[in-house]
Amino acid sequence: MALFDRTKGTNGDMSFLDHLEALRWHLMRSAIVIVVLSLVWFFMKELLFDGILLAPKDPSFPTYRALCLLSEKLNMGDDLCVQAIPFTLIATDISAQFTTHMWLAFLAGLITGFPYLVWELWRFVKPALHKNEQQYARGIVFYISFLFLTGIAFGYYIITPMTVNFLGTYQVSAQVQNMISLDSFISTVSTMTLLTGLVFELPVVVYFLTKIGMLTASFMREYRRHAVVVILVVAAIITPTSDATTLLLVSIPLYILYEISIYVSAYVNRHKAA
Repeated sequence: MALFDRTKGTNGDMSFLDHLEALRWHLMRSAIVIVVLSLVWFFMKELLFDGILLAPKDPSFPTYRALCLLSEKLNMGDDLCVQAIPFTLIATDISAQFTTHMWLAFLAGLITGFPYLVWELWRFVKPALHKNEQQYARGIVFYISFLFLTGIAFGYYIITPMTVNFLGTYQVSAQVQNMISLDSFISTVSTMTLLTGLVFELPVVVYFLTKIGMLTASFMREYRRHAVVVILVVAAIITPTSDATTLLLVSIPLYILYEISIYVSAYVNRHKAA
């Protein structure tokens, strides 16, 4: 890969400043799209808060209904059913609700605009790649976006409801009621969701590390047992609950991602050898 092989529509090479200027315009277009999407989300306040953010607080959330249905199928009665999540959200600052609204609208715009951001960055990098490298990286925008959005969905539908249900109902004493600040709730949900989206980019990270020779499939196979331990630690960090079922629900997808990453690394190694 030769970064300075990018051309300006002619056969002349671009200077370093020309590259910076090109990158600036790619980033500016991405920023404009994200801002526009953020404004759209800002004016869809009811959907953003009641329909998405606060939905895991409602016992009718799809994840809770699925757990209740599973409980019935396993003849466990209502052991897995979530009947209520009795905590109250409060705003402790006069501007808390407005600033939270702005911040959450920006996050929603960033998530929905993420595929476009990746596409613009790919347009900047692509001219620097050789034709065979471009062929190997074909579909990279789709894979990066798909993995990120899949991770977001996994964090929102799996990790978030379990966290909200566990932490929202946990009490050290019946005399202490849970009155959780809106900032704390937003921070917990958004951090876990975005973190899961980034974790799901593991196959892409492995692809590039293998491409530059820092990682091989044989190395990943050899240290598979160590990776399992790391996966369990990461799953324990992501999920605040202490039960084994939740830990497995998070660990299994991460382990599957690791196995997919081994396949990705082997694919890159084969093409490099060829």
